[in-house]
Amino acid sequence: MQAFTTLTGVAAPMPEANVDTDKIIPARFLKTIARTGLGRNLFANLRYRQDGTENPDFILNKEPYRKAEVLIAHENFGCGSSREHAPWALLDFGIRCVIAPSFGDIFHNNSFKNGILPIRLPREVCDQLIEDAKLGQNARVTVDLERQVVVRPNGEEIRFEVDPFRKHLLLNGLDDIGQTMQHAPAIDGYEAKQKAAQPWLYSAAPGV
Repeated sequence: MQAFTTLTGVAAPMPEANVDTDKIIPARFLKTIARTGLGRNLFANLRYRQDGTENPDFILNKEPYRKAEVLIAHENFGCGSSREHAPWALLDFGIRCVIAPSFGDIFHNNSFKNGILPIRLPREVCDQLIEDAKLGQNARVTVDLERQVVVRPNGEEIRFEVDPFRKHLLLNGLDDIGQTMQHAPAIDGYEAKQKAAQPWLYSAAPGV
């Protein structure tokens, strides 16, 4: 998993509440277990018309938001069904941070596990950031996880809270597998002792 330290990039404004996971990545795109390639289907029902052409009115189809790395929304972002494809699609598109007043619990947890930083800020602060984001290329924001601040284009710093353990995992690029592999020497040592004491556990069954 890619570590998250400091990010400076274009923020896309999405002043909507209750953006559910089916809106983020429609159910018809959940047949794959690959994490790549889903970015083109992010917000598919909003980004594309029925004939497959782009909807020019949707924010991610406009410049400079085609290269947005931050998304700013309203309450309850990521609510709905528990599909890990939602953060996969955001990440594959290039979005590493979502800022909103609140999140769906499962989406919030899945985001951390996939290298996306979800930041909770009050509605009025999100609205300020949305207005900043409407300035386009001139409204690049900085998200500093180590210092736990979002820096507006005018230089104002807005502090956010994050669970210390999840912060550690993101700063070091550790997903669930990465956490386990940190204990590889201890795991190898345990298996070596067990193999010496109970070798039959490591013997292949006849015919296997």
